[in-house]
Formats: sequence, C-alpha cells, structure tokens
Amino acid sequence: MTTAVLITGASSGIGRAAAERLLKRPGFTVYATARRPETLAGLAGAGATVLPLDVTDETSMAAAVRTVEERHGSVGILINNAGYGEYGTIEEADLDAVRGQFETNVFGFSRMIQLVLPGMRAARSGRIINIGSMGGRVTFPVGGYYHASKYAVEAITDALRFETAPFGISTSLIAPGLIRTGFGATAARTLASSGDDGGPYASLRAAADEQMAVSYASPLLAAEPDAVAAVVEHAATARKPRPRYTVTPAAKAIVQSRRFLGSGVFDAYLRLQFRSSK
Repeated sequence: MTTAVLITGASSGIGRAAAERLLKRPGFTVYATARRPETLAGLAGAGATVLPLDVTDETSMAAAVRTVEERHGSVGILINNAGYGEYGTIEEADLDAVRGQFETNVFGFSRMIQLVLPGMRAARSGRIINIGSMGGRVTFPVGGYYHASKYAVEAITDALRFETAPFGISTSLIAPGLIRTGFGATAARTLASSGDDGGPYASLRAAADEQMAVSYASPLLAAEPDAVAAVVEHAATARKPRPRYTVTPAAKAIVQSRRFLGSGVFDAYLRLQFRSSK
C-alpha cells in the first residue's frame, strides 16, 4: 500500500518542487492541488493525481480530503503549503485584504488540519508538514500582518504537535527564508498598492521595495524552491522527523541574531537596512 500525500498550493514554487521530489520516491501517491487544476498539468504528466482545492472554500477542501480518504483510507501526509504575503504598513494596509490573507494563511491552513485528522487518528498514523516562514520568528517592517499570520502558524503547529502525538501523528514545521518563488512579486505588488506615494510611509515603502529586490536577487540570501522541497522530502521520509526545520543559512543567521541581539539592537540593524537610496 502506498502513502497518500496531499499537497496544497502545488501549482508553483515550494509546493510544486515538493511534489516533483516526492513523485520520484517509491511508495507515495502524490495528490497535487491548486485552485485552478489546469496549472498542474505538468505534475499530472509526471504521475501526480491533480485535484482542485481552494483553502478558502470549505466545499473544495472537504471534497479533496474525501477523495483521498475514499481511495486510501486516510491522508498519509498533509503538506500544508498554500499561502501568500499581503504587504503594507500597519496603518495603511487594507484590512479586508489582511482578512483575506488570514483566510488562506491561518484559517484555511487550520481547516485542512481539522479535515485530515479524524482519518489519521483512526489509522493511528500520519504526518503533517506545515510550511511556515522565517517570518514566523522575526518581523520586518511593512510585513507586519504577513508575519502575524506566520507567527500564528508557529503557535498552531506547536500545539498540534503535542495534541496529536499520542495518536501516532507527527508534526513538523518548515520555516524557509527567502525563496525565489512568486511570493516576492506578490509582496512587492501588494506593497506598491498599499499607500500613497506622497504619504507618511512613502520613503519606508520605497526602501522596503528596494531591499526586497536586492535580497531576492542575492545568491547568499535567497534560494530556489528545491532547497525547501529537499527538507520537505526529509520530513516526509525520516523515521523521526524533526519538529522544526529552518531553511537557508541566511534565515538561520537572522533568526538567531534577532533572538540574541534583542529588540533595540535589531531595530538599529533594521534602520540601516531600510534606508532608501532613492
């Protein structure tokens, strides 16, 4: 019997790279999902079963989980990957857009866990791999609401790991740093529309936009999606997966620096980084 792997947000980036890796591993049946299943044609050609799944739609989520359970008894591994960044300052951000971000990054994420757990508990086995972010451990300006959603992922994952361990279910959090996916472009686009060019935060937003562009282009700071997919593969196949993985050396350094430097010193570092040259 093969293990059924259900991946959310598999149309591109980390989700797609994880699907491609697991399709090459024996013993897995990969269910790749996205809001628009036509974006998954390449994965279908590689052997994945593709399903429509929108993590903001209850009917869609329940139908995808039900399909997997009807074929396999339970979801063997949930890779909870769907998410995006809605950027802007705390004052200027559109709260309806922020709510939409939380629907995907927190509530849809949480509902997927709720839907797969009864089957996993009945099977007395299962793995949940939550894709979080370095941004769940450290906060940068103009990303406060995005970071809040990823801090929530951290808290939910920590509670879940303890609650479900007695049922034979393991939970891992994977926290990537900067990864070259569509995330950066979405963050830049939402940041650009979040305030007026002549507004009080215009210079900060310009500096943040510049900093993001430089950081994502840097071979030292950013990595390709397969770097995260390799860690997902380890969490899915290791006999004892770790509770938490931080991906990229830069992310590890930043998280530890924030931890040891404290708020005052870290704020001073941010003032240097977010100084516009324009």
